[in-house]
Amino acid sequence: MGYVRWIIFLMFWGGIAAVLHYTLPQYDVVRIVNTYEERIELNDWTRAFWSRPDAQSAAVQNRDVQFIQAVRPNGDAIVYRNEDTGWSWPPYFKFDTANLYTQANDAISTKDAPEWVAIRHYGWRSQFLTVFPNAVSLSDVAAPEVKPRNWFNIIFLIGFSAVAWAVWVRWRRFRIRRVEPIVEHIEDDLWAAGNALRDRRNRLREWFRR
Repeated sequence: MGYVRWIIFLMFWGGIAAVLHYTLPQYDVVRIVNTYEERIELNDWTRAFWSRPDAQSAAVQNRDVQFIQAVRPNGDAIVYRNEDTGWSWPPYFKFDTANLYTQANDAISTKDAPEWVAIRHYGWRSQFLTVFPNAVSLSDVAAPEVKPRNWFNIIFLIGFSAVAWAVWVRWRRFRIRRVEPIVEHIEDDLWAAGNALRDRRNRLREWFRR
């Protein structure tokens, strides 16, 4: 029973951690090398990883998506999609895809004369699933070592931890005061019923022996 409890515990908090890691904003310092537009098919289960800024996204089978190709300071390649989120989840309320696309084109640079930018994004990059993080905004940085401090995540995680702690403390108090006495009462009743059943069974066996 203890293993099942730990499995449920790990699955619950692992799911929450995955949702937060996918949804919360992150910063990457990169050098933009190209931008392009490609028609993407949305007819499989990976549709969940693409933005749904309007109700029509649930019905269309494909659409044109803008992409931003970049290179990290260590030379690794990274590709971002550039989609509006609209009023849907996650709540970034992004409506400036065209402006961001223009900024990205203006920031294109070469290896010999690099221009570094910090791209604020959410989501994951998976080559196997063909999933791309969604760029939300970009800003110039002086050097690849300079990375904006993610104050939103710091404040959010502190607040989330405080709320989770408060809920756990209140649940623990409620369990001690209300749930555990009921459970103990039920266990006592079951124990008494079991003892009575065993006594009757023993008396019945003794009667048959006689």
